[in-house]
Amino acid sequence: MATIQKTSSRYSLGAILLHWALALALLGMFVMGLYMADLPFSPQRLKLYNWHKWAGVSVLALSLLRLLWRVTHKPPELPPEVARAMPRWQHLAHNGTHLALYALFFVVPLIGWAYSSAAGFTIVLFGVLPLPDFVPANNALSLLIKPWHEVGAFALAALVLLHVAAALKHQWIDRDGLVGRMLPGRY
Repeated sequence: MATIQKTSSRYSLGAILLHWALALALLGMFVMGLYMADLPFSPQRLKLYNWHKWAGVSVLALSLLRLLWRVTHKPPELPPEVARAMPRWQHLAHNGTHLALYALFFVVPLIGWAYSSAAGFTIVLFGVLPLPDFVPANNALSLLIKPWHEVGAFALAALVLLHVAAALKHQWIDRDGLVGRMLPGRY
């Protein structure tokens, strides 16, 4: 299949920067979450939990910015030759994965915020700005919410891996140049 060359089929620089910033933030959040979850109670654990919360609020803000960008800047259509080569199930997977990713960009941090609030720990952004509690402090509620943050994070990680696998398929198997639409510095 021919490699995609046209600039019109590329994402805008803003979309590319937001994509990769969110990708790096999510990777960092997931690794930090895995690491800190099994730490014994200590000042280090408390510090990492605070950083994780700050990063979660930052991911939420970045996700909102990315969604606003997406709504105000129409993404390029799949190139016709790529769209024709993809079976219907791949089109459905493509659209469904993107929709689910966007949903989880918001759901996972909001559940984390709700859990922190229910557990009685107000998020103080960067140690300076206290954020309003998302839900009232309630230990029973915190115990109900806690596993959903973890489930959501693992679901988001699974979708990210699926997204990466599809990108690698397009790059190395299909060799259709689709990945180049989202790489920086190739204008």
